[in-house]
Amino acid sequence: MLHFHKHTSEHRKLLVSNRKKSLLKKHGLSGVNKPKRTPKHPKKSHVVLAQEGHNLKLIRFGQQGVSGAGKNPKTAKGKARRKSFKARHAKNIKKGKMSAAYWANKTKW
Repeated sequence: MLHFHKHTSEHRKLLVSNRKKSLLKKHGLSGVNKPKRTPKHPKKSHVVLAQEGHNLKLIRFGQQGVSGAGKNPKTAKGKARRKSFKARHAKNIKKGKMSAAYWANKTKW
C-alpha cells in the first residue's frame, strides 16, 4: 500500500535546495538565472538553470555556431535579423524566465 504524505514547507525548501545544488554542480553553472556558454554541446549554445518561485527548470537554448546580431548590430542585415528574431519569438519571449526564447533574446540578441 502506498502512503502519501504532505511535505512541510521546510522539507520542500530542502528538496528544492538539494536539487538546485546538484543541477548547478552537474552543469558547471555559477547560480540560478545565470546563462553559460556550452561550446561542446552538439546542438545548443547556452544553458541556464531558470528559477521562478520554487520552480526550477534546466533550459538549453541558442543554435550552436550561429552568432546573434548582438545588442548593437552595425549592418542593415544584422538589424533586420535582430528585428525578425524578436518579432518571430515575441509570444514566447513574453512567457518569461521559464522559456528558452526569453533567454535567447536576453543573451544572444
